Amino acid sequence: MKSFDEFAFEPELNQAISDLGFTEPTPIQSKAIPHLLTSEIDLIALAKTGTGKTAAYGLPIIQQIDRNSNLTQALIICPTRELCMQITNDMTSYAKHFHSIKITAVYGGARIDTQISKLKKGTQIVVGTPGRMLDLINRKKLNVSQIRTLVLDEADEMLTMGFKEELNGILSGTPKDKQTLLFSATMPEQIRSMTKKYMHKPKEITVGKKNTGADNVKHQYYMVHAGDKYDALKRIADINPDIYGIVFCRTRKETKDIADKLIRDGYNADALHGDLSQAQRDVVMRRFREEHLQFLVATDVAARGLDVNNLSHIINYNLPEDFDIYLHRSGRTGRAGKSGISISIVHARAGKYIKDLEKKIGKPFEHVLVPNGEEVCEKRLFNLIDRIHKIEVDEEQILPFLPDIYEKFASLSKEEIIKKLVWVEFNRFLSYYKDSPDLNFTPRGGKNSKGKKDRKGRYEVNFARFYINLGLNHSLTAQRLMGIVNEKMRNSNALFGKIEIMKKFSFFEIDKECTDELLASFDNAKHKGEQLLVELVRKPKTPYKKKEKDDRSYKSGKEKKRAKSDKRKKDKKKKNKKKNKNRY
Repeated sequence: MKSFDEFAFEPELNQAISDLGFTEPTPIQSKAIPHLLTSEIDLIALAKTGTGKTAAYGLPIIQQIDRNSNLTQALIICPTRELCMQITNDMTSYAKHFHSIKITAVYGGARIDTQISKLKKGTQIVVGTPGRMLDLINRKKLNVSQIRTLVLDEADEMLTMGFKEELNGILSGTPKDKQTLLFSATMPEQIRSMTKKYMHKPKEITVGKKNTGADNVKHQYYMVHAGDKYDALKRIADINPDIYGIVFCRTRKETKDIADKLIRDGYNADALHGDLSQAQRDVVMRRFREEHLQFLVATDVAARGLDVNNLSHIINYNLPEDFDIYLHRSGRTGRAGKSGISISIVHARAGKYIKDLEKKIGKPFEHVLVPNGEEVCEKRLFNLIDRIHKIEVDEEQILPFLPDIYEKFASLSKEEIIKKLVWVEFNRFLSYYKDSPDLNFTPRGGKNSKGKKDRKGRYEVNFARFYINLGLNHSLTAQRLMGIVNEKMRNSNALFGKIEIMKKFSFFEIDKECTDELLASFDNAKHKGEQLLVELVRKPKTPYKKKEKDDRSYKSGKEKKRAKSDKRKKDKKKKNKKKNKNRY
């Protein structure tokens, strides 16, 4: 389909599409909309985030709603409050010229009595998160027995967040003859099992290759020492003056710490994490969507469902344990036909993980060097000059002040004025980056390496070996072990060595300098309700050197027995010889 006109939508819907500026349907829309307008067969649609999935199912739902009935006819279930509100706003814009169509959003963190009041008045389409939707169904405030269409949007995210029981509870009360639409970026085994249980011979459509990165997203990584990650983040920000993106961290604490550091250092940043109230989340997200914030620092859970189209960068302050999570993160940039960059700040031991990611998503990762101070200053300086050169001046507003300004500058030449102007605007960067160190990690030694070199000239790290009472029986993997250690430690960027996963326990190596910090972090620590035990594995004492063989005090038990046996044989032989001699 090359135009929305080919779908034969009603005039009111075509008008809404025109108002939104939609002209050409996206690939997922071209495949899904004709099926939904002409068939009642269930549908599985796999497409990356940001490909227009809401319109792919939303427009056909609006077209087919019975506007003469106030019964709930369509349910749209999504993982987060932010995505719920986004879908509701989109659906409302599609239905703006159908005044009899009502759409209600139900989600946690908002007053339930207000939502109940809207449901009592009658609403044809309900958009909600699984927990709040099931709560309203159990209270008998939301009747789903007559629905004709059920949409599971971002189904993989909902299962990742642990909503399986809620989804089962909602789906079990819906009619069997409904049409079920499942939209997802990935298709894990849990979703496959759910489709077998709740969908009947669904049609499956896929846009793009499964589990691959978007073509218009570049993947880059910067390799630095553990203690230099934040400084590297600042240089990445400074070398990209127009950066607008999300910084992904592993824990809530790390999210708060990084956001606080960025704010303190003069960057427009804020944090999004689970400790915020809904009102606080709304304020942060509004500031970010309006681009009043340069950085949003978030955990994966807090950022799920965010829909922002103009992100220039995604920055992985810590790489996720799961490859699919990396895909979700990187898919938040490069939307709506624009290009984007997914950056990872990693330490030396992440090389194998990067290679595995390249294979998984089918895209190369570019190793980029952290810019030095001179490069940052040069980029910022010429960015400043370009802005001054391109700015449009409103002469009427400054005209009254110009005579006095000209008089003050009369004694200065053009060159002197330019120098002073640049210095006033730019001295902060020049002062900060004066004599700044090189942050790049060089694995095989050289001027960037920290520590000693081994005989082959390679970077040498002194590792300490530890025991932990988790193993294969606890579904432990090397990546999960690293995640647990990093989460418990205050410095979450320690350098790992060899990792051995056993059945009931494991061993791992970590930079010896982190020993005290690691042991302190695991004091009384728990994982999934189980007490964790982490101990330093001390090297066995050097065994004594055996003395010469004739020193019987150091002979083994077998050697002593053999010696006794030989002595008995010799004594017996002597005795027999003497006896025979006496006989003759």
